[in-house]
Formats: sequence, structure tokens, C-alpha cells
Amino acid sequence: MTATTTTSITTALLHLSTLLHLSTTAFSIGVNYGTLANDLPSPSQVANFLKTQTIIDSIKIFDTNPDILRGFANTNITVTVTVGNGDIPALVDANAASRWVANNIEQFYPQTRIKLIAVGNEILFTGNKEWISHLVPCIKSLHQALVRAGINDVKVSTPYTLGILQNSVQPSAARIKPAYGKVVFAPMLEFLRQTKSPLLVNPYPYFSCSPSISPSMEDYILFKPNPGIHDDNTNITYTNMFVAMMDAVYSAIKAMGYDDLDIVVAESGWPSLGDPNQPMCTVENAVLYNKNMIKVVTSGEGTPLMPKRRFETYVFALFNENLKPGTAAERNWGLFRPDFSPVYDVGILSNIGSPSTGASPSTESSPSPTTRPSTGSSPSPTTGKTWSEPKADASDKALQASKDYGCSQGAHCKPIQTGGSSFNPNNIRSHASLLIPLIMICFVYI
Repeated sequence: MTATTTTSITTALLHLSTLLHLSTTAFSIGVNYGTLANDLPSPSQVANFLKTQTIIDSIKIFDTNPDILRGFANTNITVTVTVGNGDIPALVDANAASRWVANNIEQFYPQTRIKLIAVGNEILFTGNKEWISHLVPCIKSLHQALVRAGINDVKVSTPYTLGILQNSVQPSAARIKPAYGKVVFAPMLEFLRQTKSPLLVNPYPYFSCSPSISPSMEDYILFKPNPGIHDDNTNITYTNMFVAMMDAVYSAIKAMGYDDLDIVVAESGWPSLGDPNQPMCTVENAVLYNKNMIKVVTSGEGTPLMPKRRFETYVFALFNENLKPGTAAERNWGLFRPDFSPVYDVGILSNIGSPSTGASPSTESSPSPTTRPSTGSSPSPTTGKTWSEPKADASDKALQASKDYGCSQGAHCKPIQTGGSSFNPNNIRSHASLLIPLIMICFVYI
């Protein structure tokens, strides 16, 4: 083998590894793991399912359930935990915060990859003055408790509803409501900047639905072709509400001087079933919304005001939860049933070649989030319909180097790791034949 040939192969392997990394990043997603049900599998079963059968690489829970934290130990799945709303005032005290960190973080970390503490949920929306006034001091107190405990890579933030915004129909005009801006939001944003923590938001186009909604607005919410909403300030026409919401958040924090912050989608989703007076709650609509939302946050195209960005995102929710109060819709946000069968398919199963057992209606092509040309839908790399063999002259050493590099950079290698669905036959050529289609999908479509 000549030096030129060796160099060419090395360059090609590095290029393909990079493409593999991009492909994996594009299809990794998080999920909200709620537990208001009496028929759910054990946390260890859930952890094993997510690790071996899906591309879900992070979860967010609404408490600090020790069974869940133990169940996700040594899985490499990251976990966001939540401080209860009512616990916020007491945790302003330094001693109380240290005890909370000792009981809920230290005894599980780092075996369980806890990455963030969410302090409360949509506190400003509750209107509870005690919680609101103690929110930022509580966040700072917990951060300081983590530092005292020697834990430097667990961030602290709090999720916000988009009800904090005003004038958000045209995204560039959106601003934080004055009642929250200087007193709560400005010190919060400054804390997030100083600690390199993300801003958590819960954009829910679903809640803009109403019985009197116009057909064009329904299409705007569900990523269907529609006339769009024109932003006079930027001359951008938005053709779906989710992207408009994200740019509205960006505009609001930019106006306060904090456009450098990362924005995380802490919750977003769509119910697949509702009461008779909830006609928008269908499997078809859930597929339309979640597939397109996932495409927006993972594609790397970003939004008009935040181009070339991906957004860490947690779909709501992992399971249907049969004990949630309220309408039928509240109990049917899940991607999966308690027996792990999918309610519908949005491309997050990683078990190569396994059939989908959930409803998977075809969906019409969705428009680009703006009037910019669409790049088309990216097919899921998890269908397993195409296998490719490595070239005969590719050495095992070269293939192993390519595999090791791609996996070390965050590539989705779960199926070919020990215990994975495609681990056997356990040899480098078999594993490479699985990785090559993912690389080619990325090359053609990303």
C-alpha cells in the first residue's frame, strides 16, 4: 500500500467519522419521563429499554425519585432532576440546600449522569408570589451547594412557559413582560451567563388550539403548508409556530443583552388522544407535530434568527400516564405505552430491522419553517433496510480506528456495543456494515 493510498484512506475515514457524528447528533433526543400512572415498568427496565432500543440519550424527571436515579446508573443516559415548586423557599437557606444536594445528587452522582437541576416548573406562570420571589435566590443557593460539594458540572436553571412573553406574534418584537423583566428575569439571565447554564423553555403550539381555530392557523401549528405569518421587522415569513416561538424567545433575551445563552426545549409535544371535544388530539397530528419539531431541533439548520444551531430538546412525554387528572388528552401525551410498544413512530427506535408496532400514518410534506428553500425530510437512520459491506481492501485496523473515533465523538453506537441489539456477530466488519448506512444517510441528506 502506497503512502498516497494510506493518506487517502485515513482522510476518508476521518471524513466519514465526522459525517457519522453529524448523523448521530441529528437524531439524538431527550424525553420527559413522568410517572403519574400505576402500570409503568420499573425504572431499571425503562433505562434498559431506552439504552438498547431507542436513540433517546437524556431524560428529564419531575422530582428526584431515587428509584429512577438508581435505575439509570451506569447507562450513560443523562438525567435532569426537578426541585418541587413548594420546596423553593426553604432551599434559599444554605444548610437546607446542602442537605438537598447531599440527599438527591451526591449519593447518585457520578454513576448516574445528573446534568441539570430544574428548580420548579413554570414558576412565573403559577402567580405564587412567595415562589417567584425566592426563585432566583434558590437557584443561586443550590448552585453554591453544588460548588461546596465539589460538583462542578451539574447546572441549575428553571423552565419557563412562553406566557412570560408579550408581543410575540411577530417574533422579532417579542419581549419579556415588564412585571418579570427586571425583578426576576434579568438576574436569572445574568446567573445563567455566569454559570454557563441554559435557559429552559416549554414551547407548546398545541395550547394555541381552540374550537374556533382557523384552518390556516391549524396548518401553521402542525407544520402543514400555509400562508405563514410575516414579520415586518425582519421580512421573514414564518410557516410554523414552533420556530416562531423559538425566535420569539431569542428576540426577548437579545433585547435584554443575553443572546449568547443556550436555549433548551425542556418540554414540547402533542397528545395522541383526547375527549370528543378535543378533535386536534389524534395520532396523525401527534406524528406531524413531533416529527417536524424533532427535525427542527436536530437538523442543524436552526431558525431564521438562530441559524446553524441544534437545540437540546425533551419531548413530552415518554409514557401515557393513566393517573393524570383532567381531560383524556392529559393522559395521552406519551410516545410509548407502558409495555414499551410505540403509540406512534417518530423515528426514535434504534432496534435495527424491528417492525413498528404502533400506528404510523403517512404524513404530508411539511413546509420549511420560513420561506427559505426546504432541504427535504431526513429519513431516520434506524429503519435498517439497507446494509453495506466495507471495501475488501479496508483493513480491520482502519475500520476499528474509524469506529472508535466515531463512537468517542458521541456517535450512536448503542446497537453494536455489548448487549446491544446488533452486537452479534461480534466482529469489526459486521459492526462497520451497520455504521456505513448511517454515514451515507448523513452524507446525502444532512
